Amino acid sequence: MKETMRTERETFLETDRLEFATWTEEDRPLASALWGDPEVTKWMSNKGFFNEDEIEARLTQEMKRQQEENVQYWPMFEKETGVLVGCCGLQPHSSDEYVYELGVHLTRDHWGQGYATEAAQAVIRYAFEELGAKGLVAEHHPENEACERMLLKLGFSYDRDELVEQTGKMHPSYLLQSPSQR
Repeated sequence: MKETMRTERETFLETDRLEFATWTEEDRPLASALWGDPEVTKWMSNKGFFNEDEIEARLTQEMKRQQEENVQYWPMFEKETGVLVGCCGLQPHSSDEYVYELGVHLTRDHWGQGYATEAAQAVIRYAFEELGAKGLVAEHHPENEACERMLLKLGFSYDRDELVEQTGKMHPSYLLQSPSQR
């Protein structure tokens, strides 16, 4: 689908199969392809989907976070095809400027192919090596077992359950300390 293809843009991070860029105003079709899919957003919203206004707000929030904090859930594309795979990135977690929350959202066509783990590994390295993060946190919807397996595979340790307002559910929360902090 044309609307899920990247336009020519600068990338700043890559893996064997992926290239990471930053969200721009021109990415509304890409944001809609990702966050407009109820199979993706059922893990993120208590109503199970994002409407157009919520997709627009999410895109705006990501661009603002990049401008103000130099992090976002960056869009990522297959190197070979230029197709949007999803987004993976960081957001500040607490008042401690060196603790970030890791997040991954994949388009449905890319589930079960190792992209989430591959992307998260690259973002974790970026957080610790480029941003000097002391630690990372991550949470997942309590019914998203694939996300739980991925976080444990990445070395995160279960910390506690936290109420997530957007879903109205208690989400398991995990921690990963910087290698220099271990």
